[in-house]
Amino acid sequence: MTIPRWIGALASVAVLTLPGCASTGAQDATLTVSAAASLTEAFTDIAAEFESDHPGVVVSLNFAGSSALAEQVNAGAPVDVLATASATTMATVVDAGNAEAPETFASNRLVVVVPAGNPAGVTSLTDLSNADVQTAICAAEVPCGAATAELLQRNETSVNAVTLDPDVKSVLGRVAAGEVDAGIVYVTDASAAGAAVESITIPDAANVSTDYLIARVADSTSGGLASEFITLVTGPAGQQALADRGFGAP
Repeated sequence: MTIPRWIGALASVAVLTLPGCASTGAQDATLTVSAAASLTEAFTDIAAEFESDHPGVVVSLNFAGSSALAEQVNAGAPVDVLATASATTMATVVDAGNAEAPETFASNRLVVVVPAGNPAGVTSLTDLSNADVQTAICAAEVPCGAATAELLQRNETSVNAVTLDPDVKSVLGRVAAGEVDAGIVYVTDASAAGAAVESITIPDAANVSTDYLIARVADSTSGGLASEFITLVTGPAGQQALADRGFGAP
């Protein structure tokens, strides 16, 4: 019987690739980490260090609003580690039995950001109550939105909110693109944007902060990798990486 040439070709490819596959060894694995959008830069740094310390392991990072990530985990998404920008949001996963006891690992504060050049001439939080100042903020169901609502209530002011975005990076992107006159984001996001935005500081006494929590997802199939990643985040190296990106201590 004549064997079709394409079968022989595939067999040759398989033989050629087998040594390469074997070279990575039994440690080959993917660790899926879902984290609040504001952790993008810091967790990218931490994931790179984790991969360096764990040859053959790939950290797959999924960034979005904390509430969306919590919903994904509760719906059975294949996630190993969850990090949220809100204790309340994390509680929805823990209470559902879908995550182990979380650890608080960082904190953050809010800041007003404006496009480079500050075309609307914003100088303070209260300027955002001006009807002529178009402002982007996070939707109330995500941590940055809840923190913004608390901030406005504390300062007995309001904003002319023209967008309610699903995460803080969306707000930042609108401001950097000049689509709006101002936005309210975390100080770490403003720092990450560099010269694309300018920051209007909110005095500490008037500001609010949020805590970040991390937990191993109950259905994780990563073995000990999830716990090791959490140990890195909460340990000296992870804490330094977070501090380098502007996060506060837990």
